Amino acid sequence: MLCFPMLAGAQTLTFTDHEPLGNMRTQVTEQFFRLVEQESKGRIRIDDHWNGEISSSYDAYETVRSGMKADMATVVPEYDSQRMPLHQLFKSFLAGPSGEAQVALIRKAYKTIPALTEELHRSGIHPVLVATGYPVGFYSREPISGLGELKGQTWRTASFWHISYLENTGAANKRIPWGEQVSDSLRTGAIDGIMVNIDSGWDIGAHRTAPHLLVSQELWLGHIYLVAMNLDRWNALPAKDKRAIERAANKTYKTLGKTMDSSYEQLLQQLRSEGCTVRRLTHQEVSDFVTDVRQNEVQQQWVGQKESEGISQVRRVFEKLRSLVSNSVQTIKTP
Repeated sequence: MLCFPMLAGAQTLTFTDHEPLGNMRTQVTEQFFRLVEQESKGRIRIDDHWNGEISSSYDAYETVRSGMKADMATVVPEYDSQRMPLHQLFKSFLAGPSGEAQVALIRKAYKTIPALTEELHRSGIHPVLVATGYPVGFYSREPISGLGELKGQTWRTASFWHISYLENTGAANKRIPWGEQVSDSLRTGAIDGIMVNIDSGWDIGAHRTAPHLLVSQELWLGHIYLVAMNLDRWNALPAKDKRAIERAANKTYKTLGKTMDSSYEQLLQQLRSEGCTVRRLTHQEVSDFVTDVRQNEVQQQWVGQKESEGISQVRRVFEKLRSLVSNSVQTIKTP
């Protein structure tokens, strides 16, 4: 990965990620690190560790905050919702933009909503690259013609937002630890399907026991993946090195949208080649689903609860983010 010879005074930053190197998101992160080395002309090197070698996904925040084992980590705010409540709002939106429009929205959110970065700084970390994952899909054991048929079925999802939305459709949610137990539950019929980002479903082979998949790029994951640095380590960097990291991030963002789109199509093709029936939901179906699950009602209840807990900026952040999502322009491709 290294592009420059070791320079006198060069510094090495240790990075940890909970996923193995090879999927779309981790490859983007690795490319970002190459650019960091290029833009810093070898002054910064990244010692990257993957597949939970240093830290699990749930421990990543504490690992990078303490800075003892790693200077940087992929941090998922959803796994530490008490310390990063404002970041939970991203996933509250079932529908959002994809590709370049999604990248633009997230960048604009951090630029125009200072409370997001301030929340991370209070938590002792600084975001150097922000991305999301693949859209959400519905893997079903039996064919369903649309999302209206979830009523009366038992599904598995993890997000507290998605649990509320499933229940508002009349479906039951069954809490099952992710991994082999989910696969077994699909195989035995203990659950009818899973609502999850399509690559995670692929990872556990959900398409083999739940081979009917409903998808839409509009069903964005809203699941923020932060490449975050220990705040003290960030503050200690020379200004020229901070600028180098920021230039590397900007270059990464310029190609990220197209990478996400092409990888999405490749994954759908791979699923089809292995016998999965894939149907793209129409824009109207997605819009109707957002209405049927009473998204706004659930969001307002959560915002009110957080206000009662003393999180003063939560409504302002919610309204700003809702405006950004609503105003985001996206071309919807339907069959």
